[in-house]
Amino acid sequence: MFGVKEIDAAGLKELLDSGDKVRLIDVRSAGEYNQGIIEGGEFLPLHTLPLRLNDLPKDETIVFYCRTGARSAQACMYAKQNAGLEGINLQGGIIGWYQSGFPITHPESAVA
Repeated sequence: MFGVKEIDAAGLKELLDSGDKVRLIDVRSAGEYNQGIIEGGEFLPLHTLPLRLNDLPKDETIVFYCRTGARSAQACMYAKQNAGLEGINLQGGIIGWYQSGFPITHPESAVA
């Protein structure tokens, strides 16, 4: 997507396996999140991003993901425009991740 850094599922898996500090931010709804996440995914619904933007570190690699990559691309654009934070969008979202053969886990605790 224009102006947004992106990574595909294989690239994200490689990044996660590298040992580098990566923050995975899941911008889906509570119902979607409760169905399954990429291990380590943090729940931050897209509509709450404006309120929580200052909580995100500027010195860590942040990868936003959603179901297909559209909402997470919006999160990347918003973070860049409003906080100068260069997030990375997961192309194809969690669906692309799963279709690439990578695991989805259940969150440790459900959110309401």
